[in-house]
Amino acid sequence: METTRVLLDGLAYVESPRWHEGRLWFAHWGTGEVVAVDLDGRSEVVAHGPPGLGWSIDWLPDVRLLVTGPGLLRREPDGSMVTHADLGAVADHRWNEIVVDGRGNIYVNGFGFDFLGGKPPEPGIIVLVAPDGTVRRVADEIEFPNGMVVTPDNATLIISESFAGRLTAFDIGVDGGLSNRRVWADNVGPDGICLDADGAVWTQAADTRTHTGRSDSAEGACIRVEEGGTVLQRIEYDRAIFAAMLGGPDRRTLFMLAAEWRGTDDVDSAIAARTGQVLVARAPAPGAGWP
Repeated sequence: METTRVLLDGLAYVESPRWHEGRLWFAHWGTGEVVAVDLDGRSEVVAHGPPGLGWSIDWLPDVRLLVTGPGLLRREPDGSMVTHADLGAVADHRWNEIVVDGRGNIYVNGFGFDFLGGKPPEPGIIVLVAPDGTVRRVADEIEFPNGMVVTPDNATLIISESFAGRLTAFDIGVDGGLSNRRVWADNVGPDGICLDADGAVWTQAADTRTHTGRSDSAEGACIRVEEGGTVLQRIEYDRAIFAAMLGGPDRRTLFMLAAEWRGTDDVDSAIAARTGQVLVARAPAPGAGWP
C-alpha cells in the first residue's frame, strides 16, 4: 500500500462513498448535501439528501440517483425528489444503507429504534425493491445493518452487522430473495464496505470502532479481509474510518471516509468541528461488484 493522503477535508460526517461518472460521490451527513470530488480534490454539491445522519446513496440502472432516510427517494432529471417505493408498507423504519445490483434489484436496510436518542438496540431488516416496483422483506434479525456489497455475478450479498462485529453473507436467488445466511468474517467492526476483484472486502477493524459503540478509541483502521476473517492489509489512522470505496480510472484508488466520533450524545458539536476527511491510498486489487 502507498502512503495515505488527504484528498478533501473540512467536512462534517461523511458516509456512503460511491465511484460514479469519474468522481467519488458521498453523503455529507449533517449538511443534507451529496458531494462529488475528483482525484484532484475539486468538489461540488451535486444533490441534496435529508438532514441529519443515517442516509445513503446509489443509482438505478438508468443513472437516476436514489437516496435513503425516512423513505426511499429518487431524483428526477429536473432535480425534483420523488418517492421511489413505499418502504413503510413493509416496516416503520429509518432506512440506512442501499446497494443496487447488476440486475436492477435494490436492497435497502434499516432499523426501528432511535440510535442517536440512546434507545435500546433492536434488530434490523433488509428489504428488496424489485425492478417491477414490488417491495418485500428478504432478511431480518440483522444486528445494526450497515454497508452492503453484491458480488460481480449477482450471486452473493454481504452486509455489515455493526453491533455483532461481523460480515454476513447471503445467497441471492433468481427472484432477488436472500437465503443461506452465514458468517463471512467475524471479529471486525464493519460499517461502509467495498469489494475487490480478489474477493476481499475493505472494512473497519473491531478494536477501533467508535460510532457503533464498540470501542472508546479515538483512532481508526481500515482493513482488507478475506472470507473467513484473515486480515490481508491494515491502514491505521488518527480518527474513525466510516466507509471505504474503490474507484479511480482503474478502480484501484481506495477512498476512506474519516471523522472524529464523539458518541451519540455529542453529534452536533462533532458536526460543527468539521473533522471529516476523504482519504486516498493505492489498493492491491481493483474494485468489483456493486456498489
